[in-house]
Amino acid sequence: MMNTPLTVNSMIERAESYFPKKEVVSRTSSGIHRLSYKQIGARTRSLASALEKLGVKKGDKVGTLAWNDHRHLEAYFAVPSMGAVLHTINIRLSAEHLSYIINHAEDKVLMVDAGLMPLLENIKDKLSSVEAIVVMTDEDDLPASSLQPLYSYEDLLAGGDEKYSFSNKIEEEDPAGICYTSGTTGKPKGVLYSHRGLVLHSMALCLSDTAGVSESDVCLPVVPMFHANAWGTPFAATWVGATQVLPGPYPTPQLLAELIESTKVTITAGVPTIWLGLLNELEKKSYNTDSLRAVLCGGSAAPKGMIRAFESKYGIPFIHAYGMTETTPLVILSRLKSYQQNLPEEEKLEIRSKQGTAVPGIEIKVVNDNGEAKWDGQEMGELLVRGPWIADSYYKDERSADAFRDGWLHTGDVVTIDEEGFIKIVDRTKDLIKSGGEWISSVDLENALMAHESVFEAAVVAVPDPKWQERPVACVVLKEGYKDTVSQEDLLQFLAPQFAKWWLPDQVLFIEEIPKTSVGKFLKMALREQVKERLTIQS
Repeated sequence: MMNTPLTVNSMIERAESYFPKKEVVSRTSSGIHRLSYKQIGARTRSLASALEKLGVKKGDKVGTLAWNDHRHLEAYFAVPSMGAVLHTINIRLSAEHLSYIINHAEDKVLMVDAGLMPLLENIKDKLSSVEAIVVMTDEDDLPASSLQPLYSYEDLLAGGDEKYSFSNKIEEEDPAGICYTSGTTGKPKGVLYSHRGLVLHSMALCLSDTAGVSESDVCLPVVPMFHANAWGTPFAATWVGATQVLPGPYPTPQLLAELIESTKVTITAGVPTIWLGLLNELEKKSYNTDSLRAVLCGGSAAPKGMIRAFESKYGIPFIHAYGMTETTPLVILSRLKSYQQNLPEEEKLEIRSKQGTAVPGIEIKVVNDNGEAKWDGQEMGELLVRGPWIADSYYKDERSADAFRDGWLHTGDVVTIDEEGFIKIVDRTKDLIKSGGEWISSVDLENALMAHESVFEAAVVAVPDPKWQERPVACVVLKEGYKDTVSQEDLLQFLAPQFAKWWLPDQVLFIEEIPKTSVGKFLKMALREQVKERLTIQS
């Protein structure tokens, strides 16, 4: 067989050649822009040539602080296609973590949306490697700023070469991108993505038994492009020539519903908090969502009640998935097998509320103190994964030894696996609740609570107990209109038929908001502190 390298530049080249008329619909601060793949390709080549003039060489890191829009998409391909490394920076990190990852990655150039410049201005004196800052803006003039030296993105493109030839010296194992974890338990950890890994991951996303991304799709990645490459959708969608809808800065549930309706989105992706917000919007106002063939949901477990609402009430197919920054991220995806299609609706919902089976190309196993866990849907263990788009270490980080052992990534997620190979996330190892020597899953309790008609969000944490070691406490955010009508007793009675008595939370605390991580997951560490303070005051 021919030994031809799998590289990111081949994706944009294919889009230019075969789908020059297809569109990227991009929302920026000034409105909606529509660009063809022919235009995107020319702008991508101009950007690569401009970065080269700025001194970017093979292996150099180029950071982006940007929303999901066409300029960010151009950077996705321009930087790796010239042999450099794209560093998508999480704009929601603390100032301390922002400066840490920019310095740790040794970013040479930063590309920043004009509206996000204050994030850099706050840390400019701490940045040691940055030589140039490129402002991504629709305006003709650059905003006043203390950052130097500043360059206009559009001016650079105007002076670039739209016929620039991408590098032919890229090996498929060369790094193409780097993302950092969200740093909830320490400094963020860097994960390098190779060209080969990104191409194979994109191929996996296009399989009919996974997301099935194809030319006929209209893809709306709500998951940020700074969060695990927007789950790889920009790469896959570009490669197959799918229409892309990029929602831009501060996308609200109303905006997402309007984009789905106006652009006839077929597939979209985001974390559960995004879809809870969209459900809320759909309940307030009528939108045409008939075009949607799939809502991809990952990042944390989706409540069964939310899946039921999307499918039964609005006729929108809902696909559960699982991955991590370390896994590029697709590892597991939940689709019914052909012979499961005729099961009763509740049985099908039970299966599809699990994270699913390993996608082709990925190996998994579940281990505990006794070895590999039984495939019985009951025995718990830690999920281990390996495959061609799974990292084998963190970037220049001694913590690699904890997570990468014996050729496997140890995810830190506690799961069960049933007879059909369907994985169900039970908890993070640090979030499991041990009561009287037995384990309680906070995720199961949370999902059950969020099935109650009054509950908008719910999170369950452990509190120390002198007799039982730990006990669960539930924190609940109620929907509008229910705040004076639902009590702790109501919710506990709702849970009682579903769980053993000793699983039931000792208390239900009603709160205004559940703290979240920079990527929209529940921040249990901060929540535990809030609960501790609240219980101290009560006592």
